[in-house]
Amino acid sequence: MTSNAYIQTMNVPPAGTGSLSNMTFAVKDVFALSDHVNSAGNPTWLATHDKSKATAPTIEQLLAAGATLNGMTHTDELMYSLNGENIHYGMPKNPYDDTRICGGSSSGSASAVACEEATFAIGTDTGGSVRIPAAYCGLYGIRPTHQAVSLQGVIPLAKSFDTVGWFARDAKTLRAVGDVLLPTTDGQQTFTTLLLEQQSLQLVTPKYRRRLIELLATLQLPTASITLAKEGLGNYAALFRHIQGIEIWQQHGAWIEAHEPTFAPAIQERFMWTKTLDVAQYADLKAQQQQFTDSLQNVLRDDRLLVIPTIPDVAPKRAATASEVEDVRTKTMMLTCIAGLSGCPQVTVPIVVDGLPIGLSFIAARGADRALLQFVEEVMQHEALHSNV
Repeated sequence: MTSNAYIQTMNVPPAGTGSLSNMTFAVKDVFALSDHVNSAGNPTWLATHDKSKATAPTIEQLLAAGATLNGMTHTDELMYSLNGENIHYGMPKNPYDDTRICGGSSSGSASAVACEEATFAIGTDTGGSVRIPAAYCGLYGIRPTHQAVSLQGVIPLAKSFDTVGWFARDAKTLRAVGDVLLPTTDGQQTFTTLLLEQQSLQLVTPKYRRRLIELLATLQLPTASITLAKEGLGNYAALFRHIQGIEIWQQHGAWIEAHEPTFAPAIQERFMWTKTLDVAQYADLKAQQQQFTDSLQNVLRDDRLLVIPTIPDVAPKRAATASEVEDVRTKTMMLTCIAGLSGCPQVTVPIVVDGLPIGLSFIAARGADRALLQFVEEVMQHEALHSNV
């Protein structure tokens, strides 16, 4: 199946040899590449920006490790969506079901890997833009610890939450990319206890919920139940949304007002909403974020992992109504805001139910990215995790 993932194909050879030799990769069209003009998913952005004079360090690291760059992939407009439906450049394909979305905003990167047109791919994840398409497309995906991977040469969205993430079809490759991009750590870490977040389970279908609980039992690790927010995850999603919104308008508001780009209606509405937010509340909102971060770090002490569903359900149909799409987005943000607000690393692994992928996520304490990738590679050797029900 052709992915329709690339906005521009290319063949940039490796700059060296290493652990990624003989692998190919794709890059979301928000990373600087020398002599390339990024579109950021919008033709007005493309027309009002110049060619990059240098290549983003992330791309340079991957090329130096032996990988070959296949091209730049589609993204939702200015990365402000989770759907992967771009009114200007089309929609990359979901190989599991072409009638369903592949998710965004790193839509093209996910599709390129899922359709086996690249060994792995790089994207960005602010509100879920790697984790969601990974889950929809049956891929492994990681949102690393905030600021663990360089964002130099990457078009920003919201500074408190922007991360560089990546996709792969297997846990071994996901970890291999992490070994290149992530900072080194001292010593070994093993995870001893799984914490199953109860409110997150209420956001998914009963069959999905049963499947996740059954799979966790096969890992034969001590598992405890936990509730992160007695008042509900919706409050944390709202906190994330407001901080993100203020930062988005600070970052892109002047450009939007100067050039009046055409956005998809839902994205346009979100940008206009960010303009109305009260910047005077920002310091208090950030203080609330820090409280949540400290609380979750305490929860994840002593080598514990938080376990949540990655998404509320399988990928929505392309023909979903605006209200249906917004309902999915609202529920999804209640799940993605946990790692987003705390800056903790999250890896989603693919699970298939009735022939369609869903996602199971593990969240570790900040800085435990390498240990988390090792854990995922080890646990995904369990045969039950690969079965279809």
